[in-house]
Amino acid sequence: MKNILIINSGSSSLKFQLIQMPSEAVMASGMIERIGQVGAKLHYKTEIDSIYEEREVLDHAIALKAITDLLMDSEKGVIKNAEEITSIGHRVVHGGDSFSKTIVIDEKVKAKIKEYFSLAPLHNPPNLKGIEVAEELFPMAQQVAVFDTAFHRSIPEKAAQYAIPTDFFDKHHIQLYGFHGTSHKYVTEKAIALLQKENSKIISIHLGNGCSITAVKNGKSIDHSLGFGPVNGLIMGTRSGDIDQSVIFYLINQLGYSAQDVSDILHNKSGMYGLTGYSDLRDIEAQAEKGDKQCQLALEMNAYRIKKYIGSYAAAMNGVDALVFTAGIGENSNVIRSLVCKDMEFFGIKLNEEKNKQHLKELRTINADDAKVQVIIIPTNEELEIAKQTYNM
Repeated sequence: MKNILIINSGSSSLKFQLIQMPSEAVMASGMIERIGQVGAKLHYKTEIDSIYEEREVLDHAIALKAITDLLMDSEKGVIKNAEEITSIGHRVVHGGDSFSKTIVIDEKVKAKIKEYFSLAPLHNPPNLKGIEVAEELFPMAQQVAVFDTAFHRSIPEKAAQYAIPTDFFDKHHIQLYGFHGTSHKYVTEKAIALLQKENSKIISIHLGNGCSITAVKNGKSIDHSLGFGPVNGLIMGTRSGDIDQSVIFYLINQLGYSAQDVSDILHNKSGMYGLTGYSDLRDIEAQAEKGDKQCQLALEMNAYRIKKYIGSYAAAMNGVDALVFTAGIGENSNVIRSLVCKDMEFFGIKLNEEKNKQHLKELRTINADDAKVQVIIIPTNEELEIAKQTYNM
């Protein structure tokens, strides 16, 4: 048995799980949010204890130290000392074109993660900070990096390269990288097991505050909606998704916005928030049900964008065996699932609406009995996937 600590270090948060492998038993889990802000919140949970409290947490070093102290606490802890943790798996968002698989962290790996700061400025810096702090607190543990982009390194050049001068690809590595790879890998492997079909064609739809959709053929990612950065593709909570590039130039050249202003608009003020004033889909669905026309339109736009990607990926794979809905919205919003699958009979996609409306926290199929394509809800578990990959190193 190995105790593996999973660390997901964000810009102002630090999520963790301590998982015993290979049994996959979760010994402890939780997070600290609002790091560096007033009123940081600590969540800590074991089988017998649960803590939710405010603390002063100035930085990620203090956050991880607080978590470590709780894990080894004489009353609320689950381990006696730091040596009981054999490996630490770190979620790293951007691995560029350097990492196509999980890797043991050394100085060269850390240097590469730092090199990709400019590609993921909100994610890679705190990811690296989490690694550095973990090295100090757990000097005997193996440190492992699991990259969000790694699953998408199988995407062929015809899908990954942009139609701009090739120097940008050759010299500057500007291309489609993709994200949410750990989630897409986890749920598509579950789907393949359910289908009992190795030569499978699966469209994985990860819908949360960030959203992405992936074409997975025979277990390999062959196309993906997010690209060089995490703002294109589907309509997201605050991110625009696909947009005509001319709009960007118009905002800068005609309306006087700076490039940074436009970046902030597209990343933080667009998407469902820009359309409705709400970024939480539950609020949007509630207002739409009350008759709010703008919220109704936003839901239709959201589903329509997903439909277009389903059509293009079905064409790219010459068919589709299953649609997978996952992540917070994908797993919980029967409204979005219904809108996406409506009028898709041509593709063999048809829902059983009674099954779709059930709220069950488990893997389940919700397609009609006579549908040719299986529609599956699969709860994602990125931490477990990271644990599996770390355990196998």
